[in-house]
Amino acid sequence: MKYGFIFIALLLFFSCNKKTGISKHLNCETTEFKNLEKVEDVKNLFSVDFPKNWKINLYQDEIQSSIFAADTTKQLTETILLDVTFINQKINLDESFLLKQEQENLVNNLIKIKTKEFIFLEKPSIYMIYRGKKGKFSYQICTIFIQINEENSMLAKTEIYGDIHINNRFCSAFSLLENIKLNQE
Repeated sequence: MKYGFIFIALLLFFSCNKKTGISKHLNCETTEFKNLEKVEDVKNLFSVDFPKNWKINLYQDEIQSSIFAADTTKQLTETILLDVTFINQKINLDESFLLKQEQENLVNNLIKIKTKEFIFLEKPSIYMIYRGKKGKFSYQICTIFIQINEENSMLAKTEIYGDIHINNRFCSAFSLLENIKLNQE
């Protein structure tokens, strides 16, 4: 009985700490956040758990509903900026879509670091990481496009400013993004 309990405890520990989604692709360790609260978008289409001390802004229009979040207790070059948007519009994750994204980012003087198709939230997805400058700061952005269904898609974007702990901050952001809950599909 004692060994059975230990086996179950170890199984739960390793299954809860396994890397999933984008964290797995970028070899991230799971970041544990404390004091999380569920934040729902205005249209009640999805929710994300964010730390209670983060600044949250909600936005909506006819086509989209967004949650913007950031830890404003830190300097811009030490924090994470997140934007999670449900879009009432289909995206096709094909060559023309990728080319359009590349052109838009080149206009903003961003250089592609990595692009990868993967499954996120159990949906076909693609992430793109770009690097450049914004104002006087070096800047990296990871954009995840998720095809929810035939009529809807989602955008999850992380912005990182500065040159310090970039991978750690990306990995922390991905830990939060991986807890997105869709209320409808």
